[in-house]
Amino acid sequence: MWRPPQRIRYEPSQGHIPTREEAARARLFSPVAVGPVRLAQRTWVPAMVPWRATEDGFVTSDVIDWYARFARGRPGAIVVEATGIRDIPSGPLLRIGHDRYIEGLRDLVSAVREASAGETRLFIQLIDFLAIRRRPDPKKYFERFLTITGGHRDALGMADAHENDIRARLAAMSEDELLNVLTPPEFEALRFGYRERVTDMHLPHIAALPQVLPGLFADAALRAQRAGFDGVELHYAHAYTMASFLSRTNTRQDGYGGAVENRVKLPLEVFAAVRANVPQDFAVGCRYLAEECIAGGSEVSDAAYFGEAFARAGMDFISTSRGGKFDDAKQPGIGAAAYPYTGPSGYECMPQYISDERGPFGRNAEPTGAIRRRIREAGFETPVVCTGGVHNFEFAEKLLRDGVCDIVGAARQSLADPDWFRKIALGLGGAVRTCEFTNYCEGLDQKHKAVTCQLWDKDGLDDPRVTRTPDGKRRLVAPDWTPPG
Repeated sequence: MWRPPQRIRYEPSQGHIPTREEAARARLFSPVAVGPVRLAQRTWVPAMVPWRATEDGFVTSDVIDWYARFARGRPGAIVVEATGIRDIPSGPLLRIGHDRYIEGLRDLVSAVREASAGETRLFIQLIDFLAIRRRPDPKKYFERFLTITGGHRDALGMADAHENDIRARLAAMSEDELLNVLTPPEFEALRFGYRERVTDMHLPHIAALPQVLPGLFADAALRAQRAGFDGVELHYAHAYTMASFLSRTNTRQDGYGGAVENRVKLPLEVFAAVRANVPQDFAVGCRYLAEECIAGGSEVSDAAYFGEAFARAGMDFISTSRGGKFDDAKQPGIGAAAYPYTGPSGYECMPQYISDERGPFGRNAEPTGAIRRRIREAGFETPVVCTGGVHNFEFAEKLLRDGVCDIVGAARQSLADPDWFRKIALGLGGAVRTCEFTNYCEGLDQKHKAVTCQLWDKDGLDDPRVTRTPDGKRRLVAPDWTPPG
């Protein structure tokens, strides 16, 4: 992962630890309405992919254990990981693109209800993503994958040569030489692996996305409602399909790219289709980027416009993130796929304790505050969720007090201590296990390994009741915690 050159080291702290009485008066532990759904408190566990589903996208006992463990901490809401809306192979990610997934998702909902004593509301994040391939071995790329064209023949002066001779010539060339022969997409496919974009209008299935996606999202949302979820979070963030439509880099010429009002068109159409397909007591919101953090990408002004448009359309909540794009990702090794959190924009999404002058805590606060102000000035009360480096009560309460957001999300801190909200509410904040922001968990995610936290994943391994990773070296969920007395 990219690191800022300043390499300033930061240490998270527990901050001010409130008494039980003080916590009871705090904004963080006050109720809030998310459209038709009431949260008992303004604490939110954002979507995290734990890599525990089957290769076919089904819920497993390990998936259920993961979410039940967060639920025992009784946050206001949990958002289940990015879940694919298409019925296509996508590895060990949850899927919701067919009715056969409903039963397992229903078991997951029941487990969260039971573990939280009915206190925690449960949402599921719905995602669409385009094709991405692993970086090829150059020899194989030129032997098998590259389509030889007249452009290659002309550039090489080999108009009448046998195709195999052209492939051999290309394989022997340096990258500098290849820049003058390969097209930009071909050169990128060689260096990073093939990746589809929403601007690949020569591909019929890409051109048809505006006609296809609203129905896919709407059907997935109805399955989520049938499984018992309280709502859905439409994934409009990071490196994926819907975020790519919102991006300034979207230059489609079919009315869905270019000007800001065109870029928001499909996300609004997806929302409208979802809203029309589910009951009114089912919440529908989205997560999107406050800033893309890439050259030529969307900025806060774009995000504020989108926020107002989403609120005006009637979304029940808006959650912000930042960065996490393919555009500046690190070149993967041969045989690996590009990972959108390895470049500077990826750092903005998941900053760590080695940082720059801005530090790793609250980098998303200022832009989120600007989005919320735009929404309020337009006359809407849509609740806004802010995440990004939140790790103690004092920090979370300040975000609410300063009007940055209405709900506070904490992913890595909740992974470090799933009970941290509950401990603070009980006046036991001194017992919170504070995230160190080393991004140990992110490193596991990048390798598609079961995500755990180094602060607890070696504890109690001698207990035969503890579920472990396949190699037996890490436990899969945090140790249980029981309040004293």
